[in-house]
Amino acid sequence: MLISMIKSVLILKQGIKCIVKYEIQIAKEHQCVLGELRAQGQVYAAPKKSGKIMKINFRKLLPALCSVVLLSGCTYTGPSFSTFNGKLPGFNTSQVPSNEFIRDYGQRSDGEFTLPAIPVKEMDKQFLRQRVAYVTKEKVGTIVVDVAKRYLYLIEPDGMAIRYGVGVGKQGFEWQGTAYVGWKQEWPKWTPPEEMIARKPELIKYGVDNGGMPPGLDNPLGARALYLFQDGKDTLYRLHGTPIWSSIGTAASSGCIRLINLDIVDLYSRVKGRAKVVVFQ
Repeated sequence: MLISMIKSVLILKQGIKCIVKYEIQIAKEHQCVLGELRAQGQVYAAPKKSGKIMKINFRKLLPALCSVVLLSGCTYTGPSFSTFNGKLPGFNTSQVPSNEFIRDYGQRSDGEFTLPAIPVKEMDKQFLRQRVAYVTKEKVGTIVVDVAKRYLYLIEPDGMAIRYGVGVGKQGFEWQGTAYVGWKQEWPKWTPPEEMIARKPELIKYGVDNGGMPPGLDNPLGARALYLFQDGKDTLYRLHGTPIWSSIGTAASSGCIRLINLDIVDLYSRVKGRAKVVVFQ
């Protein structure tokens, strides 16, 4: 009896190795990079070409894999997805978010201003705020900006993050690196830098000598601004709001990271102290 139990444990251990090998086989066949996310029995992979998140539910596939293990002793050389005869769940490339934050996009009062509702039905759903699984070495509270995918992540405990859609800098105005939130401001003034005024002289009326552009719904910095610093110096780059919700997901700014006003209000409330900010292209 004891010998049988030991054999069963060894078979189970071998089976786990098989599942891992099978995951890698799938990733190779579809040119994927495993994201090392196996939360709730799922594997997440990001295809090298499309960049979309694919989800495979291995919990549903586990009985079939265990059968293969018991019969073959982990000698899987398995068929490709196109010829696999089992009932294998397809890749889920849906970007439809949960409804956790949907109600936050309604009209709301904020100080002396009223933020208009966001027409969520007209937005690309992947850019709406949502809580997602996200594996990173960064500490809880860190802000990570994936410029290429137009996402900003606020790292949470237990391998999770809140993800926001963002607008990014247009070509020639990209910025990347590691910084920290030097200070934050509600309904900030906007003062265009001298370089911008040189390109657009009409903005001189908002220059330093003229006190900047007053806060308001038309202010380019929106409802909140988080100012990024390095070594005690202002980088001149910001995480800020925008009244133009249709700009989210695009590359049109002068380098700053823009969020829907209602999203920057939410992010602002969650960011504590001199939070680390990592921006990568």
